[in-house]
Amino acid sequence: MSMAPAVTRSPFGRHGSAAGTVLTPASRAPPGPLHRSGLRTGAPAPRRSEPVAATERPAPAPPGSSGSDQRRPDEEAAPPSPYRTVGTVPSMTLHPLAARRCWHGAINPLHATVYFSPEIAEEFAALGIADPVAVNLAHRSAAMGAVGAGAVTAAFYNYRHDLVARHLPAVWDTVTPAQAVAARLRAADAALTRLLGADTVTSPEVAEAADLAMRATEGCTRHARTLYAAHADLPVPEEPHLRLWHATTLLREHRGDGHLAALLLAGLDPVEALVSHTATGRGMTAKWLRGMRGWTQDDLDAAAGRLRERGVLDAAGDLTEEGAALRERLESDTDRLDAAPYEHLGADGLARLSELGGALVVKAVSAGAFPRDLMGRP
Repeated sequence: MSMAPAVTRSPFGRHGSAAGTVLTPASRAPPGPLHRSGLRTGAPAPRRSEPVAATERPAPAPPGSSGSDQRRPDEEAAPPSPYRTVGTVPSMTLHPLAARRCWHGAINPLHATVYFSPEIAEEFAALGIADPVAVNLAHRSAAMGAVGAGAVTAAFYNYRHDLVARHLPAVWDTVTPAQAVAARLRAADAALTRLLGADTVTSPEVAEAADLAMRATEGCTRHARTLYAAHADLPVPEEPHLRLWHATTLLREHRGDGHLAALLLAGLDPVEALVSHTATGRGMTAKWLRGMRGWTQDDLDAAAGRLRERGVLDAAGDLTEEGAALRERLESDTDRLDAAPYEHLGADGLARLSELGGALVVKAVSAGAFPRDLMGRP
């Protein structure tokens, strides 16, 4: 199977080095042989999955930061940031855009293939849950256990609380968290096989991508990362394509948890975060914000009004220069908070993961993994 480099936009926008440790080439242990789980020999191995019958959350060091510039000749330099770094967070020796591109172009889209698949709806319908919002909330929160609406609203950040409370904790009367986790994994298996093809999911390239992504997860940390930590406690599947999907889930939630801290620092409430993201042209459309996040059009309009008062949006709803800088700060702050996994993987591994994962994403998108009206401006 040919795996050509590809860059695609994420359709959405979460074990561990010591807290505050910066994993630089000098401080990292030399890579050892890979265990079949994707972890290097000597690293603590996650629990492995066992057979089950019916069981079971938008890139790099701040632009202009210190560190070697390892960009390729065809990569543009990151724009300087007008914001100072707040607090102590890991710095990156990688090119400032490399990890961001990998996350948006490979990691997050691969994880998200399950969200809109018919397979996830079928699996949960068989368990007695047909409402698509209930399915979404159940499969995304199940790793945390039988949690209630408050915990999920906090962890997910941009869902309207009364929408969440409509389904949680009531959904756990119909399905257990273990059943939901297992149903999600079965859906991921079927969806990836359908979108990529049986030959691709069993290919050496997918196995290599899984090894690389699992190696990156060794640099993740649990503290203050609720969704990541919950998923990190799940067993690692044996099959390469499911190991890859599991690893992208961990990396997705690790970045997502850090992104919430950046949103709080920027002073963006849940609706303002969504509306300003949509204004970039890369966020979810109003249709999906209403249907899957529970916000009314009045909620969205009020948030846009607050953003105009702050100078983030102009009268037409486009980002102002200040608004564009704010969104860039969000990404840069998120990059710094999410630096460790990619520093741990290293420049070569990151480039290869971007290449392999990007090609898989292109194939999945071409096969109809995501609704055509999911992202973009109204």
